[in-house]
Amino acid sequence: MTGMERILRRDRFLVLVTLAAMTVLSWIYLAILAADMAAGDMSLMGGPDMAAGQVAKGQMGAMTASLAQWSPVTFTLMLIMWSVMMVGMMLPSAAPMILLFAAITRKQAKDENPALRISLFTATYLLIWVGFSLLATLAQWALTEAALLSPMMVGTSRALSITLLAACGVYQLSPWKQACLGKCRSPLSFLMTRWQPGDLGALKMGFAHGAYCLGCCWLLMALLFLGGVMNLFWAALIAGLVLGEKVLLRGDFIGRLGGVAMLVLAAYMLLL
Repeated sequence: MTGMERILRRDRFLVLVTLAAMTVLSWIYLAILAADMAAGDMSLMGGPDMAAGQVAKGQMGAMTASLAQWSPVTFTLMLIMWSVMMVGMMLPSAAPMILLFAAITRKQAKDENPALRISLFTATYLLIWVGFSLLATLAQWALTEAALLSPMMVGTSRALSITLLAACGVYQLSPWKQACLGKCRSPLSFLMTRWQPGDLGALKMGFAHGAYCLGCCWLLMALLFLGGVMNLFWAALIAGLVLGEKVLLRGDFIGRLGGVAMLVLAAYMLLL
């Protein structure tokens, strides 16, 4: 094994461990948050009464009313929750692209340390999902105000559920979805056609990959409003579908199959 091969293997291992650690820590945070909510401790969700510890565990009516009245602190904490959730759900499916970018960057950098460019690429990719998290938080706020989403972040409207399922099902079968998915499923093709040198190039490529990834998955993330934003089993199912359609051999077929299943479920709910 040459010295360059050893370096590439070491860099690949370090990047993989970092991505895995970020993913695991994100899910641990969400699990703690979900457990606190289930136990009736809403202190992590903000609100003056809850932050001061004036709401006792088990007093779900008082907590529900407090959470329904969003404050700037509540909004900020919800934004953090959504951002952490997007990291946990999206990093696994982005790992092949990040690892390939890291390998190519190391080969081109020669004696330079490629860590900065790898970090810039990954951070810009995640920044796209932080932007989505901001929109998702605004949507959650609006849905809560309209009584379409409970303060416990579970959809309360049958019409909303049917609409989300139908819209996502149609989008899964659309050419726009397939075009974005194709970019995400072909890391080598993406990097060969969009490669730009230097730190600025890493920023631009990370942004572009994040944009394609957002175009591929944004409606799937909206399904979190259907099963409950803090329903971790539901979130894991959506993350599994995202991972499967991006990395498996027939992932595009899996995505279409998921779209058909959503349309069937929407039709079933409509006929009930």
